[in-house]
Amino acid sequence: MAPLFFFLLAIFSFADGGSIGVNYGRIANDLPSPSKVVKLLKSQGINRVKVYDTDPAVLKSLAGSGIKVTVDLPNELLRAAASKPSFASGWVERNVAAYHPHTQIEAIAVGNEVFVDRKNTTGFLVPAMKNLHEALVKFNLHSDIKISSPVALSALQNSYPSSSGSFRPELIEPVFKPMFELLRQTGSYLMVNAYPFFAYESNSDVISLDYALFRENPGVPDTGNGLRYFSLFDAQIDAVFAAMSAMKFDDIPLVVTETGWPSKGDDNEIGASMENAAAYNGNLVKRILTGGGTPLRPKADLTVFLFALFNENKKDGPSSERNYGLFYPNREKVYNVPFTTEDLKDYRDKQSPATGDMGGGQVRVSAPNNGSRSGSGSGSGKTWCVASDVGKDRLQTALDYACGEGGADCRPIQPGSTCYDPNTLEAHASYAFNSYYQKTGRAAGSCYFGGAAHTVSQPPKFGKCELPTGY
Repeated sequence: MAPLFFFLLAIFSFADGGSIGVNYGRIANDLPSPSKVVKLLKSQGINRVKVYDTDPAVLKSLAGSGIKVTVDLPNELLRAAASKPSFASGWVERNVAAYHPHTQIEAIAVGNEVFVDRKNTTGFLVPAMKNLHEALVKFNLHSDIKISSPVALSALQNSYPSSSGSFRPELIEPVFKPMFELLRQTGSYLMVNAYPFFAYESNSDVISLDYALFRENPGVPDTGNGLRYFSLFDAQIDAVFAAMSAMKFDDIPLVVTETGWPSKGDDNEIGASMENAAAYNGNLVKRILTGGGTPLRPKADLTVFLFALFNENKKDGPSSERNYGLFYPNREKVYNVPFTTEDLKDYRDKQSPATGDMGGGQVRVSAPNNGSRSGSGSGSGKTWCVASDVGKDRLQTALDYACGEGGADCRPIQPGSTCYDPNTLEAHASYAFNSYYQKTGRAAGSCYFGGAAHTVSQPPKFGKCELPTGY
């Protein structure tokens, strides 16, 4: 009887991961009709969309599509929704109950980044959320539709390192505490808008572009929680998780309601380019759909909404604001980006090879027999691919992919074979990752596995097993 391991490999496909949606903004005068937009979404396999209003033409076009919809109550209506339960009830009746369930509304985003709203609507947020929830109860929609509010990362007092994440003190008692209590009570989640682009643009002298784009990099250690981060996105999300945990609300899930990267910008907008936008969004989708949460919450599969569906030519601000789109108004892709696990089979990040020793203490590997750090691999241009410390679930998923669909030679790590011992997930994953990496000729991006692997320039050794440098 064949080992169970091979049976699992035979049926392997991408692990059940998170979910990808898109933001459908319409601040433009050249966009296709809503019905054509729905056809575009369905043709791309996109099954979640977030809109910034409750436009009847849009909601009617989404009816019967099977696409899950998040609608928005604009900031300018917060005061009325907070002060008049009758207004909240009427709004839900006209804009939600009138369409659901034929239009599959799954959430109401109450306002958007309210804490940075110049009209100072923060005080109305939680009362508006409560009144809207009561309206959902009135129409018996509260089991299907969640209430939340998208929060910008500027709501954090501290975000680096991630373990020190905390909310701004003036927002904790009046806003976050009652909001989290409502989210917990209603089984909802926190909505977060996260843009690594902004952090990179402002700190490109200290933040690696590869780190911002989910590419191969040595990682950034967090001495506060003992974890190592291989993407700025993960670090930002874990800062929010840490801030929630500090308030004893670590049972509330999180959905990323906006994230993206501009394909064009002004001369002073560092990092805004077609290549970087393609890399960020493509690698993010790969990261989300192949499973696994963040280093702090490894089991928290995320739902992420990309910003945005189209370039919007009437948006104010710098050039980047008009160039976040995944599609041009003629519905052609601005650049290649996958949306589904099927798309991922053909996806490759067109990256430049990373440079430098990627070891950085990320894994424990034995030194060469002569005890020297300048062993046979040093100075010879040879590199190896080994496992990173990302948690058992993500590592197992990556190992299964390498030995299955990836086509790595995993025979030496089977029971009784030369590299079965040491029988550890780290050792077996490292052998499989390196097999794939060497098989591809050490091609750029072939030692990534969703952030579960990295390269080293010293020959790694696990027990008596040495990892080869070529096939």
